[in-house]
Amino acid sequence: MEKSVVRYSEAFKLQVVSELETGKLSCIFEARKRYAIKGVGTVDRWVRKYGKNHLLKKVVRVESTSERDQLMELKKKNRELESALSDAHLDLRLERAWLKIACRAGGIDDVESFKKKANGTPFMNQ
Repeated sequence: MEKSVVRYSEAFKLQVVSELETGKLSCIFEARKRYAIKGVGTVDRWVRKYGKNHLLKKVVRVESTSERDQLMELKKKNRELESALSDAHLDLRLERAWLKIACRAGGIDDVESFKKKANGTPFMNQ
């Protein structure tokens, strides 16, 4: 049994793709069924090759050299700020740990009340 090869004209392919894009056909399966197209990926290939709807999912970004440089500079600044924030969080954790150690060494049990009492007043004369 020999397998037959069906060739479709460009006009026919464009018509099927157009009907899919305008909504006359709801899906590729419906197109295959209506026109008795046996190949599973045939209509899909036509849509990718001849269709315009596939372009709607893509974002094309056009930018000048100065815009690209500005974007790179902003990304660099963002990385620097993230690093500085990370360092600040580490410093805060260290300060809290030192405060707990100092309170424990000084016999102070309630660290939170100590912080409230000492807020704004220096511990030692400098």
